[in-house]
Amino acid sequence: MTERELRKKIRQAVEAARKECPLVPSITNTVTINLVANAQLACGGSAAMVYLPDEGEAISSICQAFYINMGTLFPVYAETLPRTIRALADAGKPWVLDPVGIGLGSLRTELLRQMKAMPPAIVRGNASEIIALANLWGLDTGVAKDGVRGVDATDSVDSAVMAARALARFIHGAVAVSGAVDVVTDGDVVVRSYGGSPLFTKVTGSGCSLGGVCAVYAAVTDPFAAAITAVNMYNAAGKRAEKEARGPGSFEKIFLDTMYNLSADDVASNAMDACKA
Repeated sequence: MTERELRKKIRQAVEAARKECPLVPSITNTVTINLVANAQLACGGSAAMVYLPDEGEAISSICQAFYINMGTLFPVYAETLPRTIRALADAGKPWVLDPVGIGLGSLRTELLRQMKAMPPAIVRGNASEIIALANLWGLDTGVAKDGVRGVDATDSVDSAVMAARALARFIHGAVAVSGAVDVVTDGDVVVRSYGGSPLFTKVTGSGCSLGGVCAVYAAVTDPFAAAITAVNMYNAAGKRAEKEARGPGSFEKIFLDTMYNLSADDVASNAMDACKA
């Protein structure tokens, strides 16, 4: 796929999400529910938050895509997540995984290990999370040990490219690695997307909500185009919002407004470059 073709798909994805308003439920970090839902609404999706096993199973049959974030786990999720993922697989629905906090606790580790059998269409995380998930699934990452520190990364985005490519090839989808310069890959092509703002690191849920927006676009296009569209949307909106913001609080509000008002051309024309890995 050429860069010109990719930008065309980004433009089409932005327009399709706003026209179709796909239903994209989430099982997500309780700290970030509000921002995840608002970001999904701002880009054109319809949000729903799910907790219980029967809810996840039932809504999987009527949704267009799904978002699962591992940020805060409850005991019931030991049943909710496997049942929901199985229902999504049976229905052929794409879903996005954000492996937040990977390595913290046995329940989280076991649930993430089980997901290898029914993998997502897109994985979104910071560099250390991407390396850790690929290592957990026994893939070739080139890095023996990740640098996860709670929910923060100590690895660079560039050091996670090999792990991201391995994950993308394994899931036959896409992986988005968040950092100062974001990387998205389908295992073959590696795209670097530029822009954003340092203020993203001062707002709880910036990464989590990006995962939710990836899922919105996964409902209307292929995983690779969906991930790049979401990342470009965040980088374009973040760069513009920073110019008007006075700090993290105003940045969050202005960011959502900016995302809502960006045109498809604005998102498609965000600075990025693509190369064969």
